[in-house]
Amino acid sequence: MDLFNDWITTTGIYNLTWENLAMFAVAFFFMYLAIKKNMESYELLPIGLGIIIANLPLAGMATFDSSTSVHQSSGIFGVIFYYTLSFWNILPPIIFLGLGAITDFSPLINNPKTLLLGAAAQIGIFVSFWGASLTGQFSLKEAASIGIIGGADGPTTIFLTSSLAPDLLGITAVIAYSYMAAVAFIQPPIMKLLTTKSERAIIMKDLGPVNNKLKILFPNIAMFLIILVVPRSAPLISMFMIGNILKESNVVPRLVDAASNELINLSTIFLMITIGTQLNGPEVINIKTLLILGLGLVAFAVGSGTGIILAKFMNLFLKEKINPLIGSAGVSAVPMAARISHHIGQEENPNNFLLAHAMGPNVAGVIGSAVIAGLFLSLLN
Repeated sequence: MDLFNDWITTTGIYNLTWENLAMFAVAFFFMYLAIKKNMESYELLPIGLGIIIANLPLAGMATFDSSTSVHQSSGIFGVIFYYTLSFWNILPPIIFLGLGAITDFSPLINNPKTLLLGAAAQIGIFVSFWGASLTGQFSLKEAASIGIIGGADGPTTIFLTSSLAPDLLGITAVIAYSYMAAVAFIQPPIMKLLTTKSERAIIMKDLGPVNNKLKILFPNIAMFLIILVVPRSAPLISMFMIGNILKESNVVPRLVDAASNELINLSTIFLMITIGTQLNGPEVINIKTLLILGLGLVAFAVGSGTGIILAKFMNLFLKEKINPLIGSAGVSAVPMAARISHHIGQEENPNNFLLAHAMGPNVAGVIGSAVIAGLFLSLLN
């Protein structure tokens, strides 16, 4: 009987906690959003699976034993987390390579003013950063990792948090991707609150074609200038621009295909599941998690709003008006935020086609959040 009792205490069922059960509910919710609602499926589905793995007691899949060089006591996702994120931090830059290979800078080149909208949307990062600092619950490094959620850029959030506050990696990444998935619910009320019906109905002229030489020059020049000013942004910015240069060169289709398909897909699988495995219920269900959730929402909302407000301000001086809706796309949730701008614009005017225009601040937001991540690394690490 004693042997049977000893065996019972070694089972996962015996060691389940209410926090584990709560995280199972979160995992199944993410999987529901991914499968039934098709919301950020490539991220939320593997994250949900990772959460399940992390909350199966005694499974050890997310553990890492640094006391042995062969890590025989470590779980596969513990090893992946240590080497690809905590130690080398290579998966986010690889994903940026793939993102660059599928990005078109034409809207930004055609209308450089939209770069300002992408920059304005990054104000939400600093609002959340100072908010987190003032709570007294977080260090400056942790506050920076929380603030970057406002960029609505998952890989950038992961890249920065891995270096500054690895203990917060799981929760900040999941919140960033959750808000990216919730763009369709968060942004429209803000967009309608800050714009008038006539502003939402503004029609912008069609964008003309861009010379292929400009398409190659732009990422080269941007890479040089940004990295010279903020060297610590190099891992993300260089990979993003290299991926785009490969695409626009039109001479290495196999490399572009590999970067934008196999490489980014494989990286996404391991990155998202590993992030999910960092969300062990007893460790993440606390007051700090609730604060991060709220601060991330504030950052995302402020970023969406400041882009709109700047567009309205610019319209005071422009002959060809900008539809303020595209300002909200500067939060860099690519391409979801741009699609929301287009959708809300069409609600007011069916002849309004804002998607291409919104991609300008959308791409600028990706660059902006990566630059701010590099700035935080320079100042705090």
